[in-house]
Amino acid sequence: MALATFAAGCFWGVEDVFRKVPGVVEVVSGYTGGHVPAPTYERVCQGDTGHAEAVLVTYDPTKVRYEDLLEVFWRHHDPTTPNRQGPDVGTQYRSAIFCHGPEQLRLAQASKAAMAPRFSRPIVTEVQPASTFWPAEEYHQRYVERTGRGACHVANW
Repeated sequence: MALATFAAGCFWGVEDVFRKVPGVVEVVSGYTGGHVPAPTYERVCQGDTGHAEAVLVTYDPTKVRYEDLLEVFWRHHDPTTPNRQGPDVGTQYRSAIFCHGPEQLRLAQASKAAMAPRFSRPIVTEVQPASTFWPAEEYHQRYVERTGRGACHVANW
């Protein structure tokens, strides 16, 4: 199994999208990219932890390639809006790819460059090494699946 970490706005919708990808084994909503240990949802929403709402994707690389996961990431949010996705505004909703190792970093940077011509505005997605991932509170996990409520995400094309 391999790991991938993506931030693309509210983690509820991002989690739901990745759960539907064949070859994805598990998806956990949580927080990463910040400087506060063991952040809570309330604290992250204050905007001072540096964390992004993100998903940690466990996948089988014999069934789905990292490049395919990147394609899912680009298709399901707007990577041109800094610190915003749809109605959600704040640094915790930024677009980011947190890479697990140098190969993911290389592939993510290449993917970002390849995607640039598809958008009318510059891509603001951060590409950086993965740091500690803190799972979100249990009531955030499988939120769309459990509640039947739609999720905030923007399909680009």
